[in-house]
Amino acid sequence: MLGDGVIREITALNSNLIVSQMKLNILYIIVFAFSFLKGNSQIVKNKSTQPIVFNENTFSEFTPREIKMLNTVYGKMLKNEILDWPTRVLAMKEILRNRVEVIQLTDPRHHKPCPMLSEIPLFNVFNDSLKRDLSFNPMKFNPLKYNFKFHSADTQLIRVDNSDYFIIIKSQHYNN
Repeated sequence: MLGDGVIREITALNSNLIVSQMKLNILYIIVFAFSFLKGNSQIVKNKSTQPIVFNENTFSEFTPREIKMLNTVYGKMLKNEILDWPTRVLAMKEILRNRVEVIQLTDPRHHKPCPMLSEIPLFNVFNDSLKRDLSFNPMKFNPLKYNFKFHSADTQLIRVDNSDYFIIIKSQHYNN
């Protein structure tokens, strides 16, 4: 028969083995989780977007017309949301100067099925009194008023209702 001291030693050894096994299991879990997270982050890195290439004309100041367009949409928040952020300033200039084009296709055979301008929601986050234009004038069109997918990798085509005008929103990577 084993004495009390031997039984306590065996119990202590068993406890130490159990604790060691638990520590080893926790270590395995940590290593597995780390390798899983690291593997997933590499997948995300591989999906990174291309840098946006800005045209030379984006480095000049906003024109009065562009400032008016920005003010119409951003109002009192223009400075905080756009003008204080150099990257946003460049992006806005790129959109207004290079990525939005209005074309007129008078031959119906060249018309393509696409969403109508009336189907595009207004971008009225900063100006809840923003209204659609009653009539379309390509020289006064403000694309910032609409919630276009400006950050899309694809070029978009939108038709102006009851007209032969089409709006082309070029991909933000059109210049790459």
